[in-house]
Amino acid sequence: MAAPNRAKTAPPSATNTPSARPLPSPGSAGGYSSYATKTVDIDKKQLLELLESLRRGDVTPEALLDQLSATRTVGTHDAQVDVDREKRCGYPEVVFCEGKTAEAIADIFRVLIERGQDCFGTRLSADKAEQLLEWFPNAQHNAVARTIRIPLASLPAPSGDVVVITAGTGDRPVAEEAVETARWMGCNVRLIVDIGVAGPHRLLQEKPNFVDADAVVVAAGMEGALPSVVGGHVACPVIAVPTSVGYGASFGGLAALLGMINSCAANVTVVNIDGGFKGGYLAGLIARQSVRRDA
Repeated sequence: MAAPNRAKTAPPSATNTPSARPLPSPGSAGGYSSYATKTVDIDKKQLLELLESLRRGDVTPEALLDQLSATRTVGTHDAQVDVDREKRCGYPEVVFCEGKTAEAIADIFRVLIERGQDCFGTRLSADKAEQLLEWFPNAQHNAVARTIRIPLASLPAPSGDVVVITAGTGDRPVAEEAVETARWMGCNVRLIVDIGVAGPHRLLQEKPNFVDADAVVVAAGMEGALPSVVGGHVACPVIAVPTSVGYGASFGGLAALLGMINSCAANVTVVNIDGGFKGGYLAGLIARQSVRRDA
């Protein structure tokens, strides 16, 4: 079901660690230093709860030792990386790249890679992407979505079906962010572009391609009507993503947001303006849960 990926991909490499060019060394220009080894582990309250579980016989001494030795946070020069998030939430921490240096992003990725976690970053600028692709040659960069991913060497087959729809071509960057997010989560993803309400026949032509999805993401600007129309055709959740596409009275996506919040379609829910990541993430969770229920 997956559509062809138009993302630009760096040349393949046998390793996930930076090899094309070493990261800047500690004390180099800009005050950058490689990530530290400090960790934040279990707190006193959690320790008392574990000891009480041991006293009741709910856990074995071996299991208690495993939990005590588990590192939950790794500190870098710029971040506290939540390496326990995949265990708690099902997926690793995602890096919001905007506002971070390429070195800071690379440090976070290295921490995750060392723990066997699939790296994913959003809102990545072109200049930082170029630098990261040199350090991580097997990274996958989607310039339209502004995302980057460093996949594990071995990944399970995709499962769960997500369809991402745009009202117009101008909504595509937000939609592509949703596409890449759901793919990172292990879903089959189809992208359908430019079937907004100004040409209603286009939606009906594409209906066979989205009606059986586990979740649908709809990115729309202007008046934001498309999610409601899609919601009236499917028996699954529709995640509406308002975009900032539009003229003056669209108020940078606020008009679309308010229209979507007031949708009459009961299966429509809404995320933030230009929130392609959040839309794709919610759709991915829904789709993967659907697979587990059907198993």
